[in-house]
Formats: sequence, structure tokens, C-alpha cells
Amino acid sequence: MSEITRVPLQPVGKGSLTRIWIGVILALLIGATAAWATRYQGLVVETLTAGSGPSPTVGDVVLVNYVGHLASGKEFDKGSQVAMPVEGVIPGFSQGLQKMQRKGKYKLIIPAALAYGAQDQKNPSTGEVVIPANSDLTFDVELLDFKSAAEIEQRRQMLQQLQQQMGSAPKGGAESAPQP
Repeated sequence: MSEITRVPLQPVGKGSLTRIWIGVILALLIGATAAWATRYQGLVVETLTAGSGPSPTVGDVVLVNYVGHLASGKEFDKGSQVAMPVEGVIPGFSQGLQKMQRKGKYKLIIPAALAYGAQDQKNPSTGEVVIPANSDLTFDVELLDFKSAAEIEQRRQMLQQLQQQMGSAPKGGAESAPQP
């Protein structure tokens, strides 16, 4: 037979029960917060307002509202109803877009390594440094909609065909009718 070692339970000291409950509550709060902010290789994607449906893929084009800030809080960029290819932006922004859903609002906290790294970003017209090298960036992003590149190409072709048909229609817009 195997021997069982018994350890007597010690009474909980005064105030200890309160500390245990505080620890349990803090653990639950931290767990709940983690559900709303997820970290991906240093990138933090915080859901402010949940969206619905599928997420964009690397080959899609998104329509977004966004505001970009430096760690100091200084705004460096802003756009409303901007269409952009998911693969045509900095890596952290691209990865964050792929975690979003339509009509959702998100905060992206992008480490410098997934942004512009050791390169200053300058205003092309003034030469002023807009984003200093090694800057972590924060973006507030609303994903309005997205389409696949194939859908966009199909719509472009349809518009092109429509324009060609309109261009070949008789001037005046309608077939000539007999005059009374």
C-alpha cells in the first residue's frame, strides 16, 4: 500500500480572505481586459466597438476612417473614407486590419519594428520630420467596408464597359425619332 501524507489546513488569518477575493477579482478583470485587447507579435489590437462578419485578407482593399498618433499624443495623419490595399501599408497596420470586422472601431498600437523602424518619415513638400525614427504608433481605425481585389477589378471592368457603351451611343443620348 502507498502511504498518504496528510497536510492539515491552516485557518485563514484575519484580512486574508479579503486579499484572496481581491486577487480573484483582479484576475477576472485582467482576463476580461485581455479579451478586448489582443497582442500579435508586439502589435496590440484593442476592440473599441465590435464589428461583424469576416475580416479582410492581405489581398483585399479596405475603406477606413483613421487617425494616427505618436506616443507623445501628437497627431501625424488622419483620413476619412480612405481606400487602401491591405498589403500596401506598414506591416503593423496591415496585420491589424486583418483582425478587424466591418463597422468595428479599433485601436492599433504598433511598435516601431512593425511601423517605419529606424527611418524618419518626412513631409515630402517641406522636408519636416513627421514621424521620428524608432517611433511606436497608435491608430484609431474604423473599418467601414472592404472588397477583394477581384471584386474591385470586376467593377472596374463593368464601369469601363458602361463608359464605352455610353461613348458609342448617338449624341443626344437617344435614338433619333421621326420628326412630326
